[in-house]
Parts: sequence; C-alpha cells; structure tokens
Amino acid sequence: MTAEQDVAEISKLIVHKESEQQDWAAELHLGFVRKESKTLLAHRSYRGPLTVQRPFYPEGGLCHVYILHPPGGVVAGDKLLINVQVASAAEALLTTPAAGKFYRSEGKQAAQRVALNIEQGAVLEWLPQETIIYQGARLASTVKITLENDACFIAWEILAFGRPASGEGFECGEALLKWQIFRNGQALYLESMHLDAQAFNARWGLNRHSSCGTLFACPATPEHLDKVRVIIGDSSGRGVTLMDDLLICRASDDKTEAVRRFFENVRTEIRQDIVRCADHTPRIWAT
Repeated sequence: MTAEQDVAEISKLIVHKESEQQDWAAELHLGFVRKESKTLLAHRSYRGPLTVQRPFYPEGGLCHVYILHPPGGVVAGDKLLINVQVASAAEALLTTPAAGKFYRSEGKQAAQRVALNIEQGAVLEWLPQETIIYQGARLASTVKITLENDACFIAWEILAFGRPASGEGFECGEALLKWQIFRNGQALYLESMHLDAQAFNARWGLNRHSSCGTLFACPATPEHLDKVRVIIGDSSGRGVTLMDDLLICRASDDKTEAVRRFFENVRTEIRQDIVRCADHTPRIWAT
C-alpha cells in the first residue's frame, strides 16, 4: 500500500472519529538499515492516523522521510507513539510537512511519545516543524533518544504557545515536556519541564514570549560551542552550552520564525561535523 493510499484510508477513519468523538491511539514504527551506499526504510508499520510519505534521496544515500498526521492536530485523550530504529551505519532525516497542533482540552490530557534508537555509526536528524500549543491544551510529550557508542544526531523541538496574531496567549493549560538521552544504557541528559500559565507569564519562565525551543546535537566539541556563540552574538533570548559532547541550544522569542531561523543557522554551521553531510534544507520547509 502506498503512502497516498494510507492517507486516504486514514481520512476515512477521521470522519468516523469526528462522528463518534473517540480518542485516537496511533502508533508509527520505522526501521532504517544500510544497504551498500544507501539507507533503506526497511520496516514501516502503523496503527491509527500516523504514516509516512515514500522515502526519497536528495542527498545521495541519506534517507529523507516525512511523517504524516492527517488529522492535522491532537485533541484531548489522543495518544501518539513514534518509534524509530536506525541500524548501524544507516543515515536518516525525519521531518514533518506542517506544524503540529495540540488543541484545547476540557480536562483530558493528550500524550505524545517519541523513541529514537540510533545504533553504532548511525546518523539521525529529528527535525519536526513547530508544534502549536493552543490556550487550554493539556499535553504530555516525551522524546527519548538512545545512542550506541559513536551514534550521531541532531534533534530539535520548537514550541508556539497560543495564537499571538489573534491576541491569544497561554492563560490556561499545561505542557509537560521531557527529554531523555541515553548512551550505552547510561543517562547522558534528563530534562523535565512544566509549562503552564504561570511559567508562560513569569520573568523566570517564558516572560510571555510565545515561542521557545531546544536543539540537541551529539557528538559536539568546544569548537562547535564557539561557533554557536558567534551566531548568537549580542542577541537576547538565545543560549548554548556543552555537556561532555552534547551540545544544547535554547531560544525564546515573540516569533516562532526567529527561533526556527536560529536553529537552522546552528544546524548549517555544525551539520558537516555532526552528521557528516553538507548543509541541506528539506524542500518541504519551503512550501
């Protein structure tokens, strides 16, 4: 079955969901393997409204895949699971064709869990477009990355709160956000963040900035840290640190585009060293 047929089937399910008001429990499992000079999407399975477009290769053997969520947004009670396995020496880039959305909830929590497993010598870029969290949304999101030996990755999360163009902030709701990064079974980085109305408004929190984000890259060096510091310059709302060989970049801003542009500039500067590929922008970002 092609990705286009998958989307058609899922669209039928969406109509049924809207009429029955049932919660989604969707799963997507992807497995990448290296065969000669090319990475193949050797395994793909899904349940519910999650699938992928057909893989393509704008950079030679590195496999680009777009993750599709046809409903266009996550509502209260939905549960999404994305599990990715990148076998030894395989190279893959995952992104999305549009922003994700978490809608207002009357009490139920929506959940999303992403597990990225990168084996020895493998490369993965996890670069979803921004996630819009509407006022009143309640969500729990976990991204767990497991690395084996010299596995390489760049990953980011860009969040947009409310609808500032309509004068909407984030005066109610909550987002529970976790990042868990392990290497060879040992914790490399663990983070748990609770963003609610208080954190959105407080000076110690987002200070009413409607967008924020985090970028991780590994393995990184002090030279990469210096390069990002040059990019930041005198800009406010930007930060970078290096923990062992894990580079961590932060940004907050009134405009989501500014956070994303900062992360794209960082990726341009470090990509050749981290994932062994020259700078390349997924074409879907330009549409």
